[in-house]
Amino acid sequence: MTPLRTPLPSPVRGVPLSGTQRAVLRSPEGGPHFLLRVVHGSPPRPEIASSADRLVIGRKPPADFCLDDPSVGQPHCEIVSDRESFVLKDLGSHTGTRVAGLRVQSAYLPPETRIVVGGVELAFNVIPEPLGEGTGFGRLLGESDAMRSVFERLARVAARDTTLLLEGESGTGKRLAAEAVHSASARHAAPFVLVDCRSSRSSMLETELFGREPGLDEGGPAKAGAFADANGGTLFLDEVGELGLDLQRRLLRALEHHEIKPGASGRPTQVDVRIIAATSRDLYREIGRGVFRDDLYYGLAVATVRMPPLRERASDIPLLVKHFLAEHSLKDGLAYALDEAVLARLALRPWPGNVRELRNAVETILAFGTDEGPSEKAAPRDVPLDIPFKTAKARLVECFERDYLVSVLGRHGGNITAAASTAGLDRVHFLRLLDRYGLRKSGTRPAAQ
Repeated sequence: MTPLRTPLPSPVRGVPLSGTQRAVLRSPEGGPHFLLRVVHGSPPRPEIASSADRLVIGRKPPADFCLDDPSVGQPHCEIVSDRESFVLKDLGSHTGTRVAGLRVQSAYLPPETRIVVGGVELAFNVIPEPLGEGTGFGRLLGESDAMRSVFERLARVAARDTTLLLEGESGTGKRLAAEAVHSASARHAAPFVLVDCRSSRSSMLETELFGREPGLDEGGPAKAGAFADANGGTLFLDEVGELGLDLQRRLLRALEHHEIKPGASGRPTQVDVRIIAATSRDLYREIGRGVFRDDLYYGLAVATVRMPPLRERASDIPLLVKHFLAEHSLKDGLAYALDEAVLARLALRPWPGNVRELRNAVETILAFGTDEGPSEKAAPRDVPLDIPFKTAKARLVECFERDYLVSVLGRHGGNITAAASTAGLDRVHFLRLLDRYGLRKSGTRPAAQ
């Protein structure tokens, strides 16, 4: 069935259909990853396919999948993709969320299962996503399944003129992704302009974005502004979640009308700009806190791509390290290389600063001749206090699971069978855990035994 092209009240993440309609809603940057179908409850039998990294289920908008039933909370639960698995998380509902008959707070979903949201029963089915064979896109590098999926999604959205929202932690390569999309787009010959939304006071940032006309506003001579500078090309708004509400309103107008007005009394000017925005914040939760506009979120998140943290793609670390060494070798006129033992130790570190931290670590090794990483007895992890308790707990559990796997693998020199035995897990379950956290090299997928 041809995807729906009409404007939706939420980004192209999937919305429920009334009556007996059936549809597959695809995001512009790629095919769907999972299918949700109502098998019992209200509304009657819609089918929704989603390619989003996150889909929120609730009774009404701004939930992505709305179920018109009094037993469904607002919001009720969410399905989150980490590119290798899907996690169902209850969002504090009163009536609960169940998987295969069991009430859960957070649970990994098997490829086929039944989910009960309040009194509505849903069928969940994974739709496999084809993966490309390349190890890079622009200046982004990776050979893990997680990154090959990102490359494919970025390549697809680059071919369109779609507004793109890049989500992910600091240091995961959101700026490189934006540059790569611009370079692969039809706008590649026009300017790529970056604005760091954290860099200035609100008044200065307003001028930086929209410009200033001489004689109409105080504060200095005329200034074109980033929108005018990027006309015909791409404007990259880094950390867009830092914008104040007034600037969010003006940005939304520019998105909707392709028009800017320099200063408070300048004349409206038409602009032809593609917007790529990036954020390390959870903008959906920022909407709930009242600090980010939901209409702007939907305007920016026409297509979304999540940049995975380095801990979820640890198999890419040797490739990245060799690339950084090659850069230094070219600059210094020397042939640098690292022992396999050093590479192995680097692959076992958690890298909270992601690829940026890894790049700096390689430079430290070259400067001092040692990999001065954290000790085995790492300091307690800082848990952010501006997120719900259940979310913070789930993050700590994920950190524990990854750290445990890294430790037990290291103790047995990478021998999976021995490590699984020590962990008290069967080999297939252990392999699935390794895949979940990107601790097994892409392409090495022995059959289940």
